[in-house]
Amino acid sequence: MGAPAPDAELFTDAMAGLASGVAVVTAVRADGQPCGLTATSISAYSSDPPSVLVSIGHGSRCHSAVVAGGECFAVHLLRSTQEDVARVFASRSDDKFAGLEWYWDGEVPRIEGVLVYLRCRRAAVFERYDHSILVGDAEGGFAEDGDPLVYMARRMDWRLSGPV
Repeated sequence: MGAPAPDAELFTDAMAGLASGVAVVTAVRADGQPCGLTATSISAYSSDPPSVLVSIGHGSRCHSAVVAGGECFAVHLLRSTQEDVARVFASRSDDKFAGLEWYWDGEVPRIEGVLVYLRCRRAAVFERYDHSILVGDAEGGFAEDGDPLVYMARRMDWRLSGPV
């Protein structure tokens, strides 16, 4: 006989123990304005072709732009010093790009100063439960040396540092 199915609280508590990099996903809205959201449900999907998997809640105000908007979106992995950026993009602010250094990379808003930037072309979208699972093929970007901002135990202030 198997273990009983976890309830929502148990599941949430269990998942809080997983460390995850903190990213901002950006896209362009139908009105041509930039939008973005903080995400921790991001992972490598494939190395051939290089692609990422992003899970986005249906309740996000940026959901439709990322999932069904233009063909491209961007994933920005944040530095350990960018907790303020993560909090702005996790907020309900109307203009998350105000006061932020960013520019257009084609149709994709690109944030300056991040640890990793991946410009992705939407390859597949799967609707399941209260989230959309998005697969994006990386078309370009960069990765720099530095420490990532990490989310764990419901805190976004964890910071990993290099070898000790």
